[in-house]
Amino acid sequence: MGLYSVFSLLIALHPFLYHGVNAFVQRSDLISTRLSTTAFTRSSLQMQANSPPPYPVRIAVMGGGNFGLALSSISARKGFPTTILVREQEIADSINTNHTHPRYMRDVKFPPTLRATTNPQDCLPDATYIVHAVPVQYSRKFLNSVKEYIPPGTPVLSGSKGIETSSLGFMADILKETLGEERPYAFLSGPSFAREICDGVATAVVIASEDLLLARDLATLLSDGNFRVFTSRDVIGVEIGGAVKNVIALAAGMCEGLGLGTNAMSGLVTRGCGEMRRLGLTLGARPSTIAGLSGVGDTFGTCFGPLSRNRQFGYRLGKGETMEEILASSSEVAEGVDTSIALVNFIKQNCKGYRLDLKYPILFGVADILQGKLTPLDGLKGIMNMPFLMENFDER
Repeated sequence: MGLYSVFSLLIALHPFLYHGVNAFVQRSDLISTRLSTTAFTRSSLQMQANSPPPYPVRIAVMGGGNFGLALSSISARKGFPTTILVREQEIADSINTNHTHPRYMRDVKFPPTLRATTNPQDCLPDATYIVHAVPVQYSRKFLNSVKEYIPPGTPVLSGSKGIETSSLGFMADILKETLGEERPYAFLSGPSFAREICDGVATAVVIASEDLLLARDLATLLSDGNFRVFTSRDVIGVEIGGAVKNVIALAAGMCEGLGLGTNAMSGLVTRGCGEMRRLGLTLGARPSTIAGLSGVGDTFGTCFGPLSRNRQFGYRLGKGETMEEILASSSEVAEGVDTSIALVNFIKQNCKGYRLDLKYPILFGVADILQGKLTPLDGLKGIMNMPFLMENFDER
């Protein structure tokens, strides 16, 4: 087990975050899943953690990238009929016939309970739960293209992280604006590399929802011996952690690419988590959420894990490659690149105060580097030559 996985599990097992693993979960559940359904009826149910739900379940996953495949594999290996919505018929045929993806994680064999389709009408209208795993910058257009197939009462679980560059909105904002505010939503985050999930490596994540009963149901559906789901009501805290950690990982990768050593890397990541905490407190997030799986936990995995696309992107920048060269040779999205610039604009728009660049020097510095205003080395020098301040100057 890698160092980042150990960090993640330590955080997951911390007594402060441990909320009754063996407790019974109560929930009024959404039952009606027929094709013509436009709303769900509720019935009082009681189910024990890790036991099958006492109602039929169909899961649809929107997004055929690595993380969509990983989330699909979790529900499918638990025996739930799962359909993943992909863009190309070639990919759907490969998953349905060979149980493999022709481009992503090609050596992974997916469960036979997972099928794929290119037609949203085949999987969305009768889904009990819908999982959204389309990258944030493409989510609004995609959701507008499929919303007519999604019944009003169907809950949506989002696994996408970041801030939309055009609206400066989080996924919670995008989902409500495209699919309506009355629908129940939940948000999954935490240190969860897709490859390790598919390989069955121990993983701990958190699902946040304003409807804690929905979060508990989803946690029960997805948790197994290798994939542990905790719950939270702090949606904004979970979304902040999922967005900011990718930007910190870009900075950590640059630090490694410059060959600056463990001291610099540790200091940079710690100060980055401080900026995440400061932003979270400003927007009403709970400090415990920032210190948990979706904040510090996901930051550890993304900054130190060899599978991190954002860390690798930053590493190549630190080695001297240009943005254009890296983007031209990358087949997968490093969410932190777009999120970084959107995040700075979001802070300027929503955070009051003098010299925001002194309060968020790492977040502002990464954006400047990506926009060509600084080199990675100049950015580090700027941080090291900042005015002398208390470690946490927003505290007494």
